[in-house]
Amino acid sequence: MPKMVVTHRVRDVEQWVSLKAERVAAFSPFATNVTDHVALDGSYTVALTADIHDMAAAQAVIASPSPEVLAFEERQGVIRPVTVYIEK
Repeated sequence: MPKMVVTHRVRDVEQWVSLKAERVAAFSPFATNVTDHVALDGSYTVALTADIHDMAAAQAVIASPSPEVLAFEERQGVIRPVTVYIEK
């Protein structure tokens, strides 16, 4: 299972961290082991890692986010751009 790394900025790091259960649920159709990471320097940059079990579904969400995905990002405080890395 390849690992995915997603990085982006957020409006409020503590709020983003508090919404982890919502993130895990949103990623669950295509990923497991969703783990949050915050910048050690205290900036508003965050990352998450996840093991991808359905790459086609993950790529579909990344390539063309639905209005629901965009609303989810808004609730999470995500500031675009979002950078996605896949383990090779």
